[in-house]
Amino acid sequence: QVQLVESGGGLVQPGGSLRLSCAASGIGFSNYYMAWYRQAPGKQRALVAEISTGGTVINYADSVKGRFTISRDNAKNTLYLQMNSLKPEDTAVYYCNRRFAPIVWGQGTQVTVSS
Repeated sequence: QVQLVESGGGLVQPGGSLRLSCAASGIGFSNYYMAWYRQAPGKQRALVAEISTGGTVINYADSVKGRFTISRDNAKNTLYLQMNSLKPEDTAVYYCNRRFAPIVWGQGTQVTVSS
């Protein structure tokens, strides 16, 4: 069935790191650009990073450049987001989806950056 399952979130202190994973099934993962998004309380969902099918084209939101790294493993149908030097403003629910042909959203994974 069509499914996106995000994991890896948690509570971390400022300056810490987390690695998010997104397990995809039934979406034709290797054929699509993929992306990470986040939604902070009271705000709209926003694009964090995107990656092409082969991983050769990658773009980041200005707010995360130099701190976050998106990657994918097409053999495992899995998308990753390595987050370093986390800041309180990174606190949000993080979601993955196809970049240009989104499907039903998963539950997301909560990331909380706080001391």
